[in-house]
Amino acid sequence: MLLELLHDFRHAARSLRRQPGFTFIAILTLAVGIGATTTIFSVVDSTLLRPLPYHQADRLMQVLVKVPAMFGMPPQ
Repeated sequence: MLLELLHDFRHAARSLRRQPGFTFIAILTLAVGIGATTTIFSVVDSTLLRPLPYHQADRLMQVLVKVPAMFGMPPQ
C-alpha cells in the first residue's frame, strides 16, 4: 500500500513538472481558495461566534435619532 502511494506521488510530481502552466494555475487556485476560506472564517468567528467583549453584552442597545430636516423631509 505504501509503495503504491509512493508510486502515485512520483507519477503526479512528474506530470506536474511536465506542465508548469497547469501547476502554477493549480497552486494559485489552491492559495486563493485557502486564503478566502481563512478570511471568511475569521470574520464569522469574530462577529458571530465569539461573545461581545462587554459585561452583560445581551443588554446592549442602539439609540437612533432621526432629524427630519437631515433627510429633506418637512418637519411634522
